[in-house]
Amino acid sequence: VHKTSREHFEMRIHKRLIDISEYNNETIEELQKLDLPAGIDVEIQAYGTGE
Repeated sequence: VHKTSREHFEMRIHKRLIDISEYNNETIEELQKLDLPAGIDVEIQAYGTGE
């Protein structure tokens, strides 16, 4: 195999923060229902009580 013809892959991580200051249980449930492409992960953290 020619060393110059090998494929090169790179992993990039992009992070975004969405701060929702007023929420309720329905808001959290809708966020959990999101249909995201493969490789996309979402972490939901609730602080306080919302409304």
